[in-house]
Amino acid sequence: MTVSIAAVTAAPLDFAAHMAAVSDEANGAVASFAGVVRNHDPGASGEVERLDYSAHPDAEARLRELAAQLDAPGVAIAVSHRIGTLAVGDLAIVVCVASAHRADAFAVCRDLVELVKRELPVWKRQHTVDGATNWVGIV
Repeated sequence: MTVSIAAVTAAPLDFAAHMAAVSDEANGAVASFAGVVRNHDPGASGEVERLDYSAHPDAEARLRELAAQLDAPGVAIAVSHRIGTLAVGDLAIVVCVASAHRADAFAVCRDLVELVKRELPVWKRQHTVDGATNWVGIV
């Protein structure tokens, strides 16, 4: 397995760069996930207008560890999570996983997204149009 990209960044995420990072003549499948900021959330008091993501200083190293712990020979991974202020429609996370066959790509992509959601030390503060805020992911 190869982890080409594992980044926690304030820069806008480039989906095409993630696809390119896992491209190889040996790979016949690429499964991807793009998490997009939406205008609603069950925990928000009203319509969401933006999110502020913050992360632990070790979040990027932890993201690389999470990607590397997936035991998937012959799989290439590119994953990034955004921090900072994001508007509705912005990409919050991009995961691209390539392999020779689709089953491996789908499985690893899903497993990585679920691992990141559960274990990456990143938190978001939702801002609604009425001025209310709430934190998500802080226990």
